[in-house]
Amino acid sequence: MDMSKRAGAEFIGTFWLVLGGCGSAVLAGAFPDLGIGFHGVALAFGLTVLTMAYAVGHISGAHFNPAVSVGLWAGGRFPAKDLVPYIVAQVLGAVAAAGVLYLIASGKSGFVLGRFAANGYGEHSPGGYSLTAALVCEIVMTAAFLVVIMGATDARAPKGFAPIAIGLALTLIHLISIPVTATSVNPARSTSQALFVGDWALGQLWLFWVAPIVGAILGAVVYKAIAGKTAK
Repeated sequence: MDMSKRAGAEFIGTFWLVLGGCGSAVLAGAFPDLGIGFHGVALAFGLTVLTMAYAVGHISGAHFNPAVSVGLWAGGRFPAKDLVPYIVAQVLGAVAAAGVLYLIASGKSGFVLGRFAANGYGEHSPGGYSLTAALVCEIVMTAAFLVVIMGATDARAPKGFAPIAIGLALTLIHLISIPVTATSVNPARSTSQALFVGDWALGQLWLFWVAPIVGAILGAVVYKAIAGKTAK
C-alpha cells in the first residue's frame, strides 16, 4: 500500500489516541462526582489503541507512536526509510487532536488550561516523582510495551487477538505510571500536549522523547533475543 494511505492511517489512529486518551483526562478525569479517575483514563488510552488497531491496523500496522515505529525498526519489523513519514504523521495527528481537545475544553465557562494532560517529572509529576524515577519508568514501560507488541504480532501468535493484548498492555502501563509522569510511552502524545501548555512542559519534553525511544529499542532487542530467528 502506498505511503500516503499508510501515513493517513497513522494520522487518524494517533489523532484518536490523543483525543480519546488525553480527552478523557482533561474532560472527564476529575469531573465533580462523575469523574472517571485515573483508572478510567488508563482504560480510555487502551481502548483507543484497541479500536484503531482493528480499524486501520491492516493499512499501516497501527503504530500510532514514534517509539513503537523505532522499536519495530530495531526489531527488524519495519524499514528505516518509512520512519520519517510515519513519525511526521503521528506527531501531526497528535497535535491536531490536541487542538480539537483545546477547542472543546475551552468552551466551558471558567476554563483554565492547567497541565492539559501534559507529561512531567519533579514538581510537574502527578505524584511528585523525580527525574530519575520518571526516566526509569518511561524506559521500562515502553520496553515492556514493545515486548507485548512484537510478541502479539509474531507469526506464531494466535491470529486476530493482537489489538486486544496491545490495548490491555497500554491500559496496564497507564495504571502503573500515571502517578509518576501522567504516562507518555509515546513522544507524539507528549508533544501534542506540551505545545499547548508551553513553559515547563516544553522544557521537560526531551525526556518523553528520549526515554520511550530508548525503551522501545531495548524492548525490541529483548524480544528478538528470547523469540529466536523464526519470529516475524
